[in-house]
Amino acid sequence: MEAFFTTSDKIQHIIKSFNLTKTLFVSSIIIGEPYTGKKTLARYLFPHATFVSGKDQKEVELALENYDELIITDFEKLMNQRQLDFSNKRIIATANYVGNSSMIDDLFAFIYTMPSLQERPEDISFLSKRFIQEAQSTLMLEKNMVDLEKIPLNLTKNNKSLRQSIYHYLTKQSMTIDDITDMLYDYFYHQYQGCDNYRKHINIFEKPLIEAGLKKYSSQLKLSNALGINRNTLRKKIHEHHID
Repeated sequence: MEAFFTTSDKIQHIIKSFNLTKTLFVSSIIIGEPYTGKKTLARYLFPHATFVSGKDQKEVELALENYDELIITDFEKLMNQRQLDFSNKRIIATANYVGNSSMIDDLFAFIYTMPSLQERPEDISFLSKRFIQEAQSTLMLEKNMVDLEKIPLNLTKNNKSLRQSIYHYLTKQSMTIDDITDMLYDYFYHQYQGCDNYRKHINIFEKPLIEAGLKKYSSQLKLSNALGINRNTLRKKIHEHHID
């Protein structure tokens, strides 16, 4: 069975409503932003239902002919939605948005809105810890304690961007100087073209070096001493790299 975790009151309400109507042959749709867990929730609630995607019109039409219980994902991508026959069937659909609201009202007895991850702070904490464990296993990293507050979590694409931000953070934290050198070698090898390549690419080193130093020392004077360069030279480079 598909696992699904949440502490969100809104999602708990959706789960409770589905459980109350499981014995009825009625159709429902879950609408919300991409990567909020709509498909996972549908599979969790109806583990034995046939699963099809609205991206394939013929597959959906064929499934409607052969099954009484069906999960249709990406419902908004289906053409001729009004012509679909949901009679005596239990259809659970998921969609990223509503195209024709009146048509949705006609087809579905129950319409649920899936909250974004930003509206579910407790879920963010749980999923972050889960993704950290997953990343440590996938990247074959030592399973050390990770301070979640230090990770710049990205929630713009819900679960997808959250997972990506954790993988990126752990990858960067685990890189050695040899890893960085190899990565730069590959980058420069493919970027070499024309003339004056030294000037074109020196900012790759200088800008992060100065930005990290400014954050670490909070003083241009201390940073210029740490870098071993004149303070006026440092100011010039800060201006050249448009560093705030």
